[in-house]
Amino acid sequence: MPQYVIERDMPGVGQLGPEELKGASQTSCSVLRDLGPQIQWVHSYVTDNKIYCVYRADNEDMIREHAERGGFPANKISQVRSIIDPTTAE
Repeated sequence: MPQYVIERDMPGVGQLGPEELKGASQTSCSVLRDLGPQIQWVHSYVTDNKIYCVYRADNEDMIREHAERGGFPANKISQVRSIIDPTTAE
């Protein structure tokens, strides 16, 4: 299944507390359950004004559908072509 990085412009998101982030996560998971196994949330990075999410999905349309149903922006969707880390240098 292809993997994607989604960039979500969300001014001030880094100031959200644990309960607010929990609520956003619950909304996302609810939509994922409705969409089925063709889309999976791997994890997300919360910065001051953006969230970067890593998802596995059959295609970009599934990512857009998740964003629309969940009320989340999906400002940029990029398919991951390769993954590198320090072990790549070995």
